[in-house]
Amino acid sequence: MSQSNQTYKTSFTSGGLFQNECVELAVSYLETNDWNTTISQLKADGLTSSPKEKSKHRILREIVNRLQTLSETELYFLVEETDRRDQALLIWLSICRAYRLIREFTLEIVQDRYLAYQLELPPSSFDLFFEHKAEWDDTLASTSASTRVRLRQVLFKIMREVGIISEDNRIQTTYLSASLRRLIEEEMPTDLAVFPGIVIARPLT
Repeated sequence: MSQSNQTYKTSFTSGGLFQNECVELAVSYLETNDWNTTISQLKADGLTSSPKEKSKHRILREIVNRLQTLSETELYFLVEETDRRDQALLIWLSICRAYRLIREFTLEIVQDRYLAYQLELPPSSFDLFFEHKAEWDDTLASTSASTRVRLRQVLFKIMREVGIISEDNRIQTTYLSASLRRLIEEEMPTDLAVFPGIVIARPLT
């Protein structure tokens, strides 16, 4: 399924970036090559800090949903990379791939405001974006007001953790290491668009 045909998943309402958990889960998967086995092992080991079994399973599933969007090469980069910032940026990429809503908000709102030098990203920008999308999608239209607020809160939290926005909700320029940029260009160069400030080279005509 192409990203433009993805359904709008709104299951990212628990937690945030889960950077440490993502790395640990990726390490386990690369040893087993089976996501179900990995989940079972990490549930037994208590990977997440959630005290409830049902919540723990849901969080693990969400992390898996993100990591499954990464290629094996990208997963190895994630576990072998010692730079925490590169790890966080790669996880952000996996989130944008996994959740159409987040990807489109990043491309249509965050990037547009960055390019227009409107660096403030007020919470209302997400609310207006969501309302517009909900006009064309029944799943989003049926989302409760409290869930919409939670979606916005978690998304802004993740963006702060990654450094896409500052603590006072200003969009920041992203700096990719040469190795991470090269990896993304080899896998899917258009994905560079989810990082504000990254210039995508256009093919010569």
